[in-house]
Amino acid sequence: MDPKLLEILVCPVTKGPLIYDKTRLELISKSARLAYPIRDDIPVMLEEEARKLTPEELEALR
Repeated sequence: MDPKLLEILVCPVTKGPLIYDKTRLELISKSARLAYPIRDDIPVMLEEEARKLTPEELEALR
């Protein structure tokens, strides 16, 4: 994930910052409790494509 791209991307739901999860290839929005997939090096920033984070995953991000 290009660090410059990560600086300008925001969650489409909350407009909040995103966290890059390198192991799962996802962009995490803590405020929306969603994980957006990265496919073929392209972030898929659609709410309907995002995965809901579990309470345990949210706790691990704190």
